[in-house]
Amino acid sequence: MPNIRLPEPGRPYVLVEPSGEQQMADIDRSLIIDLYKAHGALLFRGFGVDVSDFRNFTQALCPTHVVNEIGGRLPIEPEHNIHTAASGVGAFPLHSELSREPWKPDVAFFGCLSAPTRGGTTTICDGIELARAMPEEVRQALMGRRLLYMVAAWPELLQFWLGDSNPSDERLRNPPPWCPFQFDRSDGIVVRYFSRPVLHRPMFSDELAFANFLLFARFKLNLRDYPLLDDGKPVPEPWLQAIKAAGDQVAAEVVWQAGDMLMLDNTRFMHGRTPITDASERRIVTFFGFLDFAVPDPEEPPNALWRQGNFRPPVPPHMRTRTLEAQGATGPSH
Repeated sequence: MPNIRLPEPGRPYVLVEPSGEQQMADIDRSLIIDLYKAHGALLFRGFGVDVSDFRNFTQALCPTHVVNEIGGRLPIEPEHNIHTAASGVGAFPLHSELSREPWKPDVAFFGCLSAPTRGGTTTICDGIELARAMPEEVRQALMGRRLLYMVAAWPELLQFWLGDSNPSDERLRNPPPWCPFQFDRSDGIVVRYFSRPVLHRPMFSDELAFANFLLFARFKLNLRDYPLLDDGKPVPEPWLQAIKAAGDQVAAEVVWQAGDMLMLDNTRFMHGRTPITDASERRIVTFFGFLDFAVPDPEEPPNALWRQGNFRPPVPPHMRTRTLEAQGATGPSH
């Protein structure tokens, strides 16, 4: 039995440490699942996790995965979806991984192969606590509202989901049941879109949480019109500032130690990072997957493709360019 320290003020994750010579493989699976369902964030420390341990642990819990193609994530074991964390040295606002897509992963794993001397901490935020912490008038304004993720489609995406790179209006109006998008054509441009509640219930909780892409889009990408509210209007700036302030209030930093592994419920927790002082010191690996004990979001299509096999949807042309540029760099910045 490992040593378990449950979350406390200022530390929103369960701290799991070995008892004696215990290894990661010795931890009872049912214990991990119970802690994960109850708390949503687990930090395994003192087990000396390496890439092999990281692979075995993630593969044992996730039969399928999805690759995040952007951000200069370089391959470590691409056949097992193990890549570096996003490149660069700048800070990242809080976000749920790939929440800009309908196939947001159930879980996000991070493993520390080499810890930075200073800077480069990972910030995490319990979306349930953020929803509680935001001003009541903002919370009430967001109740029942949805975020609309709308972007221009491209031929490969249309071919992938509709079986036609140049579909008719009839085909756009009637996508197949496994397609997670709706489509529209305006002035000759086809757009694909989907929406999700601003405040939603995570996979293993009945409480409302705020865990999506909105803060990253606004405070990292400086996008004021993506995602939009369900009425097609931007989220008001005062609401954004209030949500960010609440997130900053309840977020906590994970100060990495070599061999750490962090497991986050991506439907409940958001994560980010502080500025990186020395990129050569910080080596973080990632895995984003779909759990074998998941309770899928009822808004997912039936038999969602991402739960049937390792999922690699078409990448937008501008993201492909960024990925190729990052892979052509002289070395990973992790």
